[in-house]
Amino acid sequence: MRIGLSLPQYGRFADPALSARVATAAEEIGYAGLWVGDRLLVATAPQSRYPGGDGTVPPPECEAFLDPLIVLTVAAGATRRARLGTSTLNALWYPPVLLARTLTSLDLVSAGRLDVGLGPGWSKDEYQAVGVAWQGLGDRLEESLDVLERVWAADDVIRHTGARWTVPPAVIRSRPVQRPRPPLLLGGFDQATLARVGRRADGWLAVGLPVPALAQMWRAVRQHATDAGRDPDALRLVLRVNPAITAEPAPEDLVPRRGTVHQIADYLATAVDALGAEPLIDLHVAARDADEYLALAGALHDLLRER
Repeated sequence: MRIGLSLPQYGRFADPALSARVATAAEEIGYAGLWVGDRLLVATAPQSRYPGGDGTVPPPECEAFLDPLIVLTVAAGATRRARLGTSTLNALWYPPVLLARTLTSLDLVSAGRLDVGLGPGWSKDEYQAVGVAWQGLGDRLEESLDVLERVWAADDVIRHTGARWTVPPAVIRSRPVQRPRPPLLLGGFDQATLARVGRRADGWLAVGLPVPALAQMWRAVRQHATDAGRDPDALRLVLRVNPAITAEPAPEDLVPRRGTVHQIADYLATAVDALGAEPLIDLHVAARDADEYLALAGALHDLLRER
């Protein structure tokens, strides 16, 4: 079982020194992956609902945000074995040829430990702030993936001509350690996203929904992979939970959004058994300080390893 942990990055945990400390400790605990998210701002009058809970952004995430790829660079220097992933990077905020350069550099810095998790994001306000249109996200993501793959190809000369980006015939010698490219995972739940995962990704980035609902979507991903002539068993399912940890058991319909350590571990273990999921534990909401962050990380890791 590959278990991942979200690195301190938001709110009270937006401290690079803490990110490095947790990265080192998590690797010692036995975490196989260290992950970051991608947030820019919290609008005071949001145009979009937060995709979880009652639609409002959890308070610990309202204060500050560290750049995800800088946090992973810090983690790369603080660790030796754990893989480093984005869950998820808002791909469309970044010109894809520049994104390819940054991701290539991070894969080189980490000696080939990068997992590239991409998604369109959910906040219209963040898109407005970076000057990117909200419409046509799916088509733009497809082309962005095309550009990444062209830049990472083994061709001596790369080129791309598309609806939104043009890369003239050019030489880019820097390439990732991992060939033909770092593992690519995509986040999202609509049918177009599930089809895209099956057609061209290495895995799906899911979040803590009821296991039967996840199973239905995972079957769709696998079927799309089969229809595209790909091996569905080669795909990964990374399942992220952002729980509020309670002392007393929470009602089952609230798990994994809230619950005891044992309830969260039981939910993840069920997803592992049913779907082959890779748990990804985010403790920004659960922990009050760095010591509790690491204590909960250790307890959840131990409970999952016992199953």
